[in-house]
Amino acid sequence: MPAGAMRLAEINSADWSLELDSTAGAGPGSGLGNVVQGLDDVAQCVAIILTTPPGSDPLRPTFACDLWQFLDAPLSRVLPKIVAAVTSALQTWEPRIKVLGVTAAPVAANPGQVEVSVTWQLDLGETPAPAPRVTTASVG
Repeated sequence: MPAGAMRLAEINSADWSLELDSTAGAGPGSGLGNVVQGLDDVAQCVAIILTTPPGSDPLRPTFACDLWQFLDAPLSRVLPKIVAAVTSALQTWEPRIKVLGVTAAPVAANPGQVEVSVTWQLDLGETPAPAPRVTTASVG
């Protein structure tokens, strides 16, 4: 189990999520059965919002960030639209954060794929605010 990872039986926080299985299997490093909480939970929620296609959550059909609509367009022309879509989706679905910046770049190894990075800061009215974090997601 990775350092700092928890098991379901060890949870004592009211705000937590199961860790996403990034390897799509139960092999080493899959995260299967681990828990994320605190800032790691928020970062995972941001990544989920960015990578969810519209209409794919039957209980929340508007839950998404529709980045797929921009995949075939020249990045230089749609970057402002990507920034607007990401900012709007995160304001709607992740009220715990303030978006500080959004960047998008094509993935060299996978033509047709775009990597979107969001610099965000936890926004719970605390002074001073926690350090900014970056969450990156690939779409396409």
